Amino acid sequence: MNERSAMSLSSARTGAGTPARSGRITAVTSGAGGTGKTFLCANLAAALAARGERVLLLDADLGLANLEVVLQLHPRCTLHDVFTIGAALDEAIIAAPGGYSVLFAGSGLVEDSRVASDLRVQLEKVIATLAPQYDRVLIDTGAGISDVVLYAISLAEEVLVLVTPEPTSMTEAYATIKMLATAQRRRTIRLVVNQVSEAGEGRSVCTQLQLVADRFVVPQIDVLDAPLLLDLLGEIPIDPQVRETTQKRQLMFDATPACPAARSLAGIAERLCG
Repeated sequence: MNERSAMSLSSARTGAGTPARSGRITAVTSGAGGTGKTFLCANLAAALAARGERVLLLDADLGLANLEVVLQLHPRCTLHDVFTIGAALDEAIIAAPGGYSVLFAGSGLVEDSRVASDLRVQLEKVIATLAPQYDRVLIDTGAGISDVVLYAISLAEEVLVLVTPEPTSMTEAYATIKMLATAQRRRTIRLVVNQVSEAGEGRSVCTQLQLVADRFVVPQIDVLDAPLLLDLLGEIPIDPQVRETTQKRQLMFDATPACPAARSLAGIAERLCG
């Protein structure tokens, strides 16, 4: 994999500067679409809830939200309504299958790849208000390294990057890792490798990304405080139950909890809590 140039984001705040909150804020992102990010968020939230955590899944894909399609829910009120017509925040939070709460963005909240300053303030206030009410807030970001995505990530204490073993996905994941390390000064970035065909493939992907980051990213950052570490949370195998439950708009972790992918998600949730 060759080094890719990354977009600059002069306005992004660093993750280290995010105020401490009682609930753990975890952003889930991916370098490109098609990795299964929203599927991961929906099912990881259920896996965390099964461990006893009070979980809020916040849809922060402000331009092209699709979480409601995955969960087959039809919210009457979304973040779009909270921000544009002053709807009550409590009305926008609904119970989801899997025992957790969800706050949908509503499609078209952001028309382009930039976040207006007033929207930044509103989104930060929403997270600050809700975080103390939960053990964990999962932020489902959009894909890529747009201003919208990077700003949503900047509000989180930790970030989880989803990648597949496909070369294109790995290249896009590297671009995301580079941006998080340079623009947001992240020093630990957690990885989940999806759609692996054999055990250990996730570790191989993580090792390759770490080697490239060590070569091209580390020379650009100050590592006196801490090295850049890619922390592999786990790998999710190719599993026919993923496609089947997705097509049926079912939550896989509930519908088929014993399938290989669901068991992997349970392990990822355990390590995330640990």
